[in-house]
Amino acid sequence: MNFQDKTVFILGASSDIGVDLAGRFAALGARVVGTYRDEAARANFTARDNLVLFPCDVGNPASVGRAVAAFAKLDRPWDVFISCVGTLEPIGRFFSLGFEEWENSVRVNSLAQLRVLHALHPHRRPQSINHAVFFAGGGTNSPFRNYSAYCLGKIALIKMCELLDDEDPLLNAVIIGTGFVNTKIHRQTLQNPEGAGPNHARTLKFIESAGSDSAMADIFACINWCVQAGREDVGGRNFSMVNDSWRNGGRELLAQLAADRGKFKLRRRGNT
Repeated sequence: MNFQDKTVFILGASSDIGVDLAGRFAALGARVVGTYRDEAARANFTARDNLVLFPCDVGNPASVGRAVAAFAKLDRPWDVFISCVGTLEPIGRFFSLGFEEWENSVRVNSLAQLRVLHALHPHRRPQSINHAVFFAGGGTNSPFRNYSAYCLGKIALIKMCELLDDEDPLLNAVIIGTGFVNTKIHRQTLQNPEGAGPNHARTLKFIESAGSDSAMADIFACINWCVQAGREDVGGRNFSMVNDSWRNGGRELLAQLAADRGKFKLRRRGNT
């Protein structure tokens, strides 16, 4: 897609991934609208004429309403919606955690993000294909021990992308599993070695061994590929940025997707 004069809305733009994406899209001429949770996070951004920021706490419906109302006043219909929101906390076994905190985490990792997309839907560019991009997490193919709230929220987003694809012929909804990316979200694991269990050591090893990380560039490139590939082939699917062969045009992968409408979607294993 030529992003000149297109509007990219980044929910959670103050996250490490969000800051990076905002800069890359703005550099391509896109009009970027992003949200941040607190004023301290706003300092992460370099002033640009084509970058607008609004405060938004996704866990607070009133805050979401104010952010969407502010966006509507810009009179800039969005073309691409990207959600960079997520929290690993609370970390620990399900029955050892306070249920209200656990429930709130599931909400932040799924329903709260969908609330924003739902509220923004009337403000999309009309009569064209729009794109909604979410990020998946651990536990898609196996248990993600001690991170049940995060895992459950992300699984809900995976299924919701398929539902959105089925319902809305003008929305290309996809979700991308980025793999382990060196961002500040992992501080939550490092600060809770007891609750994280073996994942604490794995996370620490990853952080200590991380060199020059090309993952941010890959995330941007994978989003672009999903946008350019189009709804017919990629809509409603969960992609692995690391393992799927989307690079260099992904011709073989696109052929596989066209041949199997259930590929990269949640299914009960063993069905005939």
